[in-house]
Amino acid sequence: MSLNNQKLQQMANAIRFLSAEAIEKANSGHPGMPLGMADVAAVLFGKYLHINPDAPRWFNRDRFVLSAGHGSMLLYSLFYLLGYPDITLDDIKNFRQLGSKTAGHPEYGHLEGIDMTTGPLGQGISSAVGMALAERVINAKFGDDLCNHYTYVMCGDGCLMEGISEEAISLAGLWKLNKLIVFWDNNNITIDGTVDKANATDQEARFKAVGWNVIKINGHNYDEIMQAVEQAQKSDKPTLIACKTTIGFGAPNKQGTSKVHGSPLGAEELALMKKQLGWEYEPFEIPNEVMATWRAAGQKSAALYREWLEKSEANKEFNAYINDELPQNWDKALNELKEKTIKEQTKVATRKASQMCLENIVPYIPQIIGGSADLAASNLTFVNGMKTITAADYNGNNVMYGIREHVMGAIMNGMALHGGVIPYGGTFFVFSDYVRPAMRLSALMGTRVIYVLTHDSIGVGEDGPTHQPIEHLASYRAMPNINTFRPCDVVETAESWQLAIESEHTPSILALSRQSVPTLRQDSKENLTAKGGYIISASTLPVKATLIATGTEVSLAVAAQKQLANEGIGVNVVSMPCTELFDRQEPEYKKAVLGTAPRIAIEAAATYGWERYVGLEGTVIGMNSFGASGKGDEVYAHFGITAENIVAATKKYL
Repeated sequence: MSLNNQKLQQMANAIRFLSAEAIEKANSGHPGMPLGMADVAAVLFGKYLHINPDAPRWFNRDRFVLSAGHGSMLLYSLFYLLGYPDITLDDIKNFRQLGSKTAGHPEYGHLEGIDMTTGPLGQGISSAVGMALAERVINAKFGDDLCNHYTYVMCGDGCLMEGISEEAISLAGLWKLNKLIVFWDNNNITIDGTVDKANATDQEARFKAVGWNVIKINGHNYDEIMQAVEQAQKSDKPTLIACKTTIGFGAPNKQGTSKVHGSPLGAEELALMKKQLGWEYEPFEIPNEVMATWRAAGQKSAALYREWLEKSEANKEFNAYINDELPQNWDKALNELKEKTIKEQTKVATRKASQMCLENIVPYIPQIIGGSADLAASNLTFVNGMKTITAADYNGNNVMYGIREHVMGAIMNGMALHGGVIPYGGTFFVFSDYVRPAMRLSALMGTRVIYVLTHDSIGVGEDGPTHQPIEHLASYRAMPNINTFRPCDVVETAESWQLAIESEHTPSILALSRQSVPTLRQDSKENLTAKGGYIISASTLPVKATLIATGTEVSLAVAAQKQLANEGIGVNVVSMPCTELFDRQEPEYKKAVLGTAPRIAIEAAATYGWERYVGLEGTVIGMNSFGASGKGDEVYAHFGITAENIVAATKKYL
């Protein structure tokens, strides 16, 4: 489609005024970025971006991530102008209103064209690295005809100042993700003023230092924008296009200042902008010829889509792959592992149990991509037969993230959002604090991402309090839409893996031990972890109390149960590997499991939250301080988390 500069200017102005008017009507929003980057957006979406509004989830479309999510009206204006059927002019007018599709920041799932939720700065550009990596991996497996597309990003100074961006661009450069193209809105303005008040980084030198191609342009010059895109598309490296722009372009009194960043222009300034840019139309009115040009741009890749569809429909393997369909009987070997474990009474750490599970998962699910933040030897996330992805060979299934926990989570989100990848990644549980922003987005977007978090308690031992998670279990249980599994043995670990892999719209945490635990389960016919909690060891005596435990503490509860039975005191032991799943069970089931006798919870972590299950009068044996350095069993004894103390506490409570 031929677009001259005059047409592009009108297309850009359509973005500007739809955005400014929606923000004005809402009396809330960020007009500066949509006004400043409208010219770049008009060129990219008008000429280069391969999308199809009539098939918005087309797998081989180009991905677009608005990392500077506060500029969301830019995206919503584009979707409306391009002809996406799920957005109307009323949606534009209802920007930032309760229940509207056009939320304050782009929300994945609200509109078909949104490729990810953005807003927390730095997450967008970082997840885009995961999208670009997934594209290269799938391209290596299936070739250019089926998977061959770009990932484009728009980011601002905020995204580049956030530390996660350093981890992201470093890996993108290492992996030579040449189909990743980032437009930097270089306008020298943040909310608090000019960038130079808080940052003196030479961003162009920084990107070059980690292996990127860098192109400097005037972000309002259409010829320079087009030349930059075409040059970037030919690069053998990821590309940063540094777009020198004026924030709030067109608003005569506020452009170039922080005043236009996060506040509506105001009626007077909006009227002056219309006069300055020659826009002689009513609010939300787009002239027919401009709308026709935009709608034609929306259809520019329709022929490419039809060609791709014809090729892809003939390849059943590819379609199953990109739709993340699990092969039939994918968990047959995993079920056999459970049976073998019970027969042999295997005693291993649950981190080792997880590796045993992965040995029976990875060969059977082609979409699985694992990895670790330089802790594979400790997290046990790598199994025989896995192949590490490199710039020389993308056809692998293991990612070496290096010591980059922050970006590991974001990259996994990007891979999951791209499709064709079921990612898992490992680090120590205590360092999940570094991954938490990405984990929260996983939960918010509903991505199937699996976090393998080992060394799950004070049982870490000699590494001391800095490496001993305390509050982490409670904090993740408080997070909506994420399942936190803390299994007690190999069987529960395998069940947790089954549930995590089958949870298409919920991320999962596997909190796994360093220390060995015995096999406690006596059968594996039913996935009892799916119930969240269940009676793992029933008393043969009249029940006087219920002991509730998770992970390594379940074996302590069972040992205490035996000691109490010797004294004629009967207790049931409940294993609670996933409180989130237990909370979803029917009230009758929960009552049957917890019983009516007094309840005592045992967990080598913060006691916060257990009152939900033991009641206000119940007892919780756990941690109310940080840990200590020493041998794991000695640290447990020091804090009173022992079978003997459970016995004493039970007898005292009764």
